Amino acid sequence: MKPIIGVTASLELGRDEYGIELADTEAIVAAGGLPVMLPHLMEEADIDEIAEHIDGLFLAGGYDIDPTLFDEEPHPNLGVIIPSRDAFELALAKKVLALKKPILGVCRGAQILNIAVGGDMYQDITTQVKTDLLQHQQKAPRFHGSHFIDVTKGSLLHRLSGVRRMKVNSRHHQANRQVPEPFIVSGVSSDGIIEAIESTQHHFALGVQWHPENMARAKDSASLGIFTGFIEACREEGDE
Repeated sequence: MKPIIGVTASLELGRDEYGIELADTEAIVAAGGLPVMLPHLMEEADIDEIAEHIDGLFLAGGYDIDPTLFDEEPHPNLGVIIPSRDAFELALAKKVLALKKPILGVCRGAQILNIAVGGDMYQDITTQVKTDLLQHQQKAPRFHGSHFIDVTKGSLLHRLSGVRRMKVNSRHHQANRQVPEPFIVSGVSSDGIIEAIESTQHHFALGVQWHPENMARAKDSASLGIFTGFIEACREEGDE
């Protein structure tokens, strides 16, 4: 049986339809998983059932996150927020973490994962980070790795990617800031922006600031390793 991977869905303002990226489902399927789109449900009992039935959770990329969820007022450069998505993903991430089931979060998903455990984030790195920044909203194809990150030796990300320095794509203006235990920072760009976080108390709970699903389309080995490792962890969960 293929492991069932819950994939969080986007929602456009003023439109009554959910959506997920083809690259997300393609990467999950290629690694051996069965993706299932998750609507924004609000009832705790429904969220409990989802968490029980899926073998792993993929927190997808998307719009910005409501800063009041980490006790901040909105920055002038804050983009679109979808309150129902924020509420659903945070509640579900907490349930899945409590069950110690595998989670992979990309871009926005990495930030949701951090906020779910009490962390916070920069609403706009271009104005809130007081150092010279790299280009974090690349002007290049989505599959192109536009800058390097350093990977912590011995980390989950290191084991999955097989490298200590890797190229990643970059399409974000927000980023994680304070990362609380049991999570640690396992990937950082040369300008100090946190690019990867992971749990020290879960078999697989990883958030990456870039989009490995796009790079997997170009057969990037590190990106393929991330998805292969995620689906394998979900398969082990389903076999238990």
